Amino acid sequence: MSEKTDLGGRVGKGLQSLSSFGSGTTRLEIAAIIATAVTVIGGLELVLRWLDVPQYILPPPSAIAIALITDFPLILPHLGHTLVVLLSGFGIGAGVGLFLAAIITQFPFAEKIIAPYVLILVTTPMLALVPLLILWFGFGYAPRIIAVALASGPMVMINSATGFRRVDSNKIALARSYGASTLQIFRKVRAPMALPMILVGLMIGAIFGLLTAVGAEMVGGGYGLGNRLTTYSSMIQMPQFFGVVLILSFLGIMIYVIFFLIGKRWASWET
Repeated sequence: MSEKTDLGGRVGKGLQSLSSFGSGTTRLEIAAIIATAVTVIGGLELVLRWLDVPQYILPPPSAIAIALITDFPLILPHLGHTLVVLLSGFGIGAGVGLFLAAIITQFPFAEKIIAPYVLILVTTPMLALVPLLILWFGFGYAPRIIAVALASGPMVMINSATGFRRVDSNKIALARSYGASTLQIFRKVRAPMALPMILVGLMIGAIFGLLTAVGAEMVGGGYGLGNRLTTYSSMIQMPQFFGVVLILSFLGIMIYVIFFLIGKRWASWET
């Protein structure tokens, strides 16, 4: 699990740099970001219209915005289905991942038993299992929720276990000298000190869960944003297709913002 541990650490450092950027952005920098976005979107609009590119190849931003506004009432129920799958699967996967991370850090023998199966889950694309899960559980929520849980859980477990192991041994020794039990040390020392890495794991797990949820909806089922992507692409309704892509991008941004705010509130002491 060392490679995955190093990956979690590198991702954690990258997210910390993004956090420092978000908290230290000046008004001038915000204006520059907005101006760049306006320039890129406006330039793309002009180029596509000047070259008369058909919408079924690449629609202009204005057509995407109009399609998103007009079709949003039809897309909204599918957004709700995707959120149900994502929140349910992520909740299950995160809970199991945190529990297993606590177990393997307290009992090294358990890691030797659990680690091979976790690596199998990490290296196996969950979308490949969706048809089998549909065969077992039908076309309802169950196969998608299971796929999301299997995709997000290992990410939460690996990063959380990394955080639990990075606790300073001197702090643990000091707690033991005061008569703290193993459970008290875990609750009062390991868990609080590991919180930044836990949040990184939760963020990565949520993003993996979103990707898996959309992919599972594209593989099978008659609802969800993934289903909308396949439907719009098969009907060559590319403005609506890119509108759904924008919604998914917004969901990904919201995942980052939520965990950034949680980390800023509860784990800002790390800086």
